[in-house]
Amino acid sequence: MQPYEMSLTAAADAIRERQLSPVELTDSVLRRIAQEEPRLHAYVTVTAEHARRAARAAESDIAAGRHRGPLHGIPMGLKDLIDVAGTTTSASSRARAAHRAQADSTVAARLGEAGAVQVGKTHTHEFAYGLITPQTHNAWDRGRVAGGSSGGSAVAVAAGMATFALGTDTGGSIRVPAALNGVVGLKPTYGLVPRHGVTSLSWSLDHVGPITRTVEDAATVLTALAGHDPRDPASLNTPPRDYWPAAETNLTGLRVGVPRNYYFDHIDPEIEATVRRAIDQLQALGARIVEVEIPMTRYIQATQWGLMVPEATAYHEATLRTTPELYQDDVRILLEAGELMSAGDYLRAQRSRTLMRQEWARMLREVDVVAAPSVPATAVEAGQETITWDDGTVESVSDAYVRLSSPANITGVPSLSLPVGHDTAGLPIGMQLLGRPLAESTLLRVGHAYEQTRPARDLAHVA
Repeated sequence: MQPYEMSLTAAADAIRERQLSPVELTDSVLRRIAQEEPRLHAYVTVTAEHARRAARAAESDIAAGRHRGPLHGIPMGLKDLIDVAGTTTSASSRARAAHRAQADSTVAARLGEAGAVQVGKTHTHEFAYGLITPQTHNAWDRGRVAGGSSGGSAVAVAAGMATFALGTDTGGSIRVPAALNGVVGLKPTYGLVPRHGVTSLSWSLDHVGPITRTVEDAATVLTALAGHDPRDPASLNTPPRDYWPAAETNLTGLRVGVPRNYYFDHIDPEIEATVRRAIDQLQALGARIVEVEIPMTRYIQATQWGLMVPEATAYHEATLRTTPELYQDDVRILLEAGELMSAGDYLRAQRSRTLMRQEWARMLREVDVVAAPSVPATAVEAGQETITWDDGTVESVSDAYVRLSSPANITGVPSLSLPVGHDTAGLPIGMQLLGRPLAESTLLRVGHAYEQTRPARDLAHVA
């Protein structure tokens, strides 16, 4: 096994035991980037020299007994919405091409304090306003979409071009590309991870979280990221904690909710069968399966778009009016559509969200987690605009991908996507676990227990 193939947890253990040096690991990842980046286009920019300096510093610190913890010397990618002092945060857009950050974002600062080594900034769908990331190719099949908007981060991790990465999630933008590329994506509870210094898409829906190869890895990164920051008005004042999941796989007494509606409607049969097998495995580990009714389903997509569209337009108002030609057509159209939405529409979406949060809280009192597909279809071919379901219903690709992920953004509950298999074309399939606010530990425990029952996963075999 090459160092770039190692999970974060395995690499951290090897570094701690002096069996692997941060320099060896970083050099291995940079060589992998040089090999695969021309084909996959996961990165906006690769900061190779900075990474090598940081790796040498980490190696010296660790040799001197100043080991900072499991992220010390670990190579990472940051979605290009996340400020790092002195570097460009372009949001993969010409409209932000000249924006150089004056200070670190909170999450970048916390990872820096933990000793992580940044190897580059990863591509996003322009300003995170899309579910495709068109400039980046899927790690399993270059002819298919990477998913978005954190497509660059997911592909980098899936292809061994970063040991872990950060993404943002406004309607599924961590979990969708994680599912499509066969890696783990965690959208934490709204406000658990501060967003100061992170370019916004929709401030009442935005989340920052990790994309990793294993659930254990996600827990390690979340432990470093979570915690109050008064500079983010939505930041929760929660005490620091260790999210490392328990080692045992016994889930006796845990109640897993399986939706009888919505999540298994208009879904690829292979995905349904694979996710249901994964749920059966949770039952085999001792969990009790409980059917649940997802509330207010007819309002989910209208609420998501009713909140996101006007908030995004408000954020871009000045630039949209002065230099609209700098935006890609698909993003500009959405931003211009936001100017046509009324205050009444936005307030109705706010009211719908309040009611939905209340109804989800009632549902989640019946179970400890809800298990459901992450996306209704695996990665579609690049350029494909619609999906036609068996009953003849035609749905846009973006609507399909956001449909199953957006409820967690509207309600703010945590959601973890993890790989549970592949379809007959060899494309990854993801299952998401959803829980009560601040129940990340429960999701990570369940995800880790499931993960221990499956053989170790290889990196994506890039086609």
